Amino acid sequence: MTAQTLTRRWVLAGLGAGLAAPSLATAQNATTADLVAKANLTGTTGFCVADLATGEILDSFQPNAQVPPASVIKAITALYALDRLGPDHHFTTQVLATEAVSAGTLAGDLILSGGGDPTLDTDSLGDMAAALASSGLRRVTGRFLVYADALPTFARISDDLPAEAGYDPGLSGLSLNNNRVNLEWTKGGATARMTSPGLRYLPEVKGIKLAVVDRDTPVFTYSDQGSESWTVSRAAMAKEGNRWLPVRHVAPYVAEVFSTLCAMQGITLPAPQMISALPPATPLVTWPSASLSPILQEMLKYSTNITAETVGLGASGARSLPESAVAMQSWAQETLGLSASFVDHSGLGAASRVTAKGMMRALMAGATRPSGAGLRALLKEVSLKDEKGAPQIDGPVKINAKSGTLNFVSGLAGFMTQPSGRDLVFAIFSADPERREAVPVAEREKPPGQKAWTGRARVLQNGLLRRWASLA
Repeated sequence: MTAQTLTRRWVLAGLGAGLAAPSLATAQNATTADLVAKANLTGTTGFCVADLATGEILDSFQPNAQVPPASVIKAITALYALDRLGPDHHFTTQVLATEAVSAGTLAGDLILSGGGDPTLDTDSLGDMAAALASSGLRRVTGRFLVYADALPTFARISDDLPAEAGYDPGLSGLSLNNNRVNLEWTKGGATARMTSPGLRYLPEVKGIKLAVVDRDTPVFTYSDQGSESWTVSRAAMAKEGNRWLPVRHVAPYVAEVFSTLCAMQGITLPAPQMISALPPATPLVTWPSASLSPILQEMLKYSTNITAETVGLGASGARSLPESAVAMQSWAQETLGLSASFVDHSGLGAASRVTAKGMMRALMAGATRPSGAGLRALLKEVSLKDEKGAPQIDGPVKINAKSGTLNFVSGLAGFMTQPSGRDLVFAIFSADPERREAVPVAEREKPPGQKAWTGRARVLQNGLLRRWASLA
């Protein structure tokens, strides 16, 4: 059944509402049920769409079903951060000194201080080292101290994913390259190493141990015996390649990379020592991030989990991720009217729950607040697809939305402008948590049946958007 047929059925039902024909609501529900049935998804599907100006619900199906939001939750995180921190907020990384530099030598302590910048990368850290060298520093006879307690420290966001899932790293007040390290190898695993690559700097990482072993499976093993260690199957290295792996102990990793980058600039640093409080010190180098709005736009476009967790923790000021998630949950209830359960800010934890109607209403409420008025412009543009699956670029329908995907979870929520100019707000979720939980942890990167299930969920989302684009 085509989208045009569905639209015609809806219009005819409306014309005959005053006759003996089924009511408009009944016809709409039948059409909705047809779309859902055609998708043939296991689990639960719920969605809701409303007129943004009036709040009138135009279409819905199981709108109060509780489902995991996956990365759709990042839209709420963005609203939270904008409200608590403001769109012009900057995260600052600094290099400090407890004494003055004299004749190229610092007799006091040098401090690398993280301010929770989720966008810090190797090139930025390398430029900080270069700026330090330009100040004349060459040697530190005191200590090299590392402060990362501006945010809580933890080893991973979720504990139900394979160890090698690069999107599930640890976090601290210092971040680097989304808290990942790059494993690169030559054909057959003849050589392999860990690096932290930028576009202009390529420091090797030796603090995270690596061993290539002769086995077929598993491809990766991970252990933490005071330092991070990986083993990799040589059989998986038949061709030259690379892969990003998560870093669990982030601050020591950043400290090592910074020391290496300083050495490239002719600056010798002692072994790093972690500290939990900053002593009195003078800034030698200050590195501010971009303002919050473009950081959030990148987060919403690329769905970076570490950015979501960092800005959420920065907004709450909480000292643990669970406490911070509850703080955002309470804020969303009080400010947006959203009754939900959050376990993080990124949606990676599958235990979070929302409803389609609740998410839709929350986006509507957020868009009317001064702090959230710019959310739609930060959301990624989504193109409708025609009946053959081809994107309709520059079509008359404008959609800005946030998608979300976990194993057997798929969501999409955002805003639509119809060809008539009317604005809608919507949320669509499909989820089969039981099927997700049945997948062994080791198989959760690419479980059997996941790709086909997600594909059908996205076809349903596109079909609904096509239908809503022509709602009168």
